[in-house]
Amino acid sequence: MSHTPHPALPHAQPADVGLCPQRTQRLMDVLRREVASGRLPGAVALVARHGQVALFDSVGVQDPASGTPMRSDSIFRIYSMTKPVVSVAVMMLMERGQLLLSDPVSQYLPEYNNQAVQSAQGLVPAQQPATVQDLLRHTAGLTYEFLGDSPVQRQYGEVKIASRDRTNAEFSQALGAIPLQFQPGSTWAYSRATDVLGRLVEVISGQRLGQFLQQEIFAPLGMVDTGFVVPPEQHHRLAEPFAKDPDGGVLMKVLDPKQTPAMEAGGGGLMSTTLDYARFLQFLRNKGELHGVRLLGPHTVDFMTADHLGDIPVNGTLLPPGHGFGLGFAVRTAPGIATVPGSMGLYYWGGIAGTTFFVDPALDLYAILMIQAPNQRDYYRPLFRDLVYAALL
Repeated sequence: MSHTPHPALPHAQPADVGLCPQRTQRLMDVLRREVASGRLPGAVALVARHGQVALFDSVGVQDPASGTPMRSDSIFRIYSMTKPVVSVAVMMLMERGQLLLSDPVSQYLPEYNNQAVQSAQGLVPAQQPATVQDLLRHTAGLTYEFLGDSPVQRQYGEVKIASRDRTNAEFSQALGAIPLQFQPGSTWAYSRATDVLGRLVEVISGQRLGQFLQQEIFAPLGMVDTGFVVPPEQHHRLAEPFAKDPDGGVLMKVLDPKQTPAMEAGGGGLMSTTLDYARFLQFLRNKGELHGVRLLGPHTVDFMTADHLGDIPVNGTLLPPGHGFGLGFAVRTAPGIATVPGSMGLYYWGGIAGTTFFVDPALDLYAILMIQAPNQRDYYRPLFRDLVYAALL
């Protein structure tokens, strides 16, 4: 099937889409200030409203070691911004009638049969099996080894669950052998669940995850620079963090995008560009369609970006007050309470190296900040959000 070249996203002046030109400029000035202070190597920022890109600019350097300037098409490790993409893949399979969200995960991945939960009293059986919905909303009882030091998290560390040298199948087998941290369905806890979804996509589709994403999402949406490895001819576009953390904190080891990994991690393995990810967000903003290519029905996008937690308690501080979680995204449930502005129904996520995005359907707005500054991410994400909302007229 030959694709005609994909039309570019339309551009507009800030004032034409209800953004103050001076305040839009101020956003870039603040990022320049951060680069000048030595805390941020460089950044690419994009703000779009009413389907038109009103700000798309880069500052600083792409690679602090070589001093190469940041480019608008620099390639970033997007880490957990992979999760929404893989969640869309799962929902496409649901729309094709190939799975139900209520299906037990073990129906497709037998390694999750008869799971045990680590409790204070020792191992107890899971009261109910984790479902596909549990994986999508992080209520499957799993965890992340870097979020704490519980016995289960230590076991993740001992088997090197983060290794990129296992295939998705081998990863899933290793994870399935470790007890759960929580009873399935009982607690929201950010976790390796989306890595498991990556394996689920492989089993149901009969393709490697990267192959499925390329064929079913990246090619149709015109995401030409997104994948689990960056080919040699594009290595000159790779954005890099500082070699030493500017705040003197622990060194963050970032993944090597030049090496083809055995594991195509559904929870955090993708590299991408600002414009590629903007195409993905515009597709979501258009309720499942971009330039005449429909990958999801409109109702499915609304369903994914609704809160799926209700009164399920949240473990840890990763989900801010006034937020729930949908199928692949954090979702804003209250106009206030959180420490950053945003409308009810806003959905967002970010990656551990600092990349972040949010989509505000009420204001027909989305924005992306691409940086590689792992230890500064908790500062730059809210800063960016504040500056974008300040620019709205």
